[in-house]
Amino acid sequence: MADPYRAAYEKVCQELRSADPQIMAGNADIEYRVLDGGGLLTLPFFGRAHTVTFPALEIRDAQTGQAPPLAHQILMLHHLKQADGAQPTGQWVSFRLLPDGRVYERAFQARALEPLARTFGGDAQAFQQAARKLGGEPMRLGDVSYLFRIFPRLFLAVVIWLGDEEFPAEANILFDSTAGHYLPTEDLAIVGGMLSGRLVKEARR
Repeated sequence: MADPYRAAYEKVCQELRSADPQIMAGNADIEYRVLDGGGLLTLPFFGRAHTVTFPALEIRDAQTGQAPPLAHQILMLHHLKQADGAQPTGQWVSFRLLPDGRVYERAFQARALEPLARTFGGDAQAFQQAARKLGGEPMRLGDVSYLFRIFPRLFLAVVIWLGDEEFPAEANILFDSTAGHYLPTEDLAIVGGMLSGRLVKEARR
């Protein structure tokens, strides 16, 4: 059986090799350096810098030199392909309001939102500690909330409403209204799930 990740990786690489890397860097708000025989993009992803060679499109963690998982590489390459330079607005929208968001909404709730509500709906302090360790910035939404910079111009907000005797706990992940300018909705669902998983894992340490 063919590897779907490999096919997706090869497809986006083929599409990006004909792009102008300086325009890509400008649209994604990242650094690009010209090197002999090509260039080097520096792309932050979940708070870690990654280098992307051009035109080979080899991705490495800038600190460790290790190649990230192929699924993460695809997200980064999709981001470089999709980024169009739109400035974040600071206006937050729920996942269902993203293009075709209703198609993935139930899966997104199960994968990303329900684990957040179960883990943090009765423990604001645990959420604050986990969010800060992952580089979150405090906000004033819900009972407790943090902003996370996934890429330089792609922001997500995690919002927790604490449960009590009358109302169950709730959680939501909101997206800047320009999120669709930086990743397809299916990838935004994956990124939201990754963020949720990292927060829950951090709380369990």
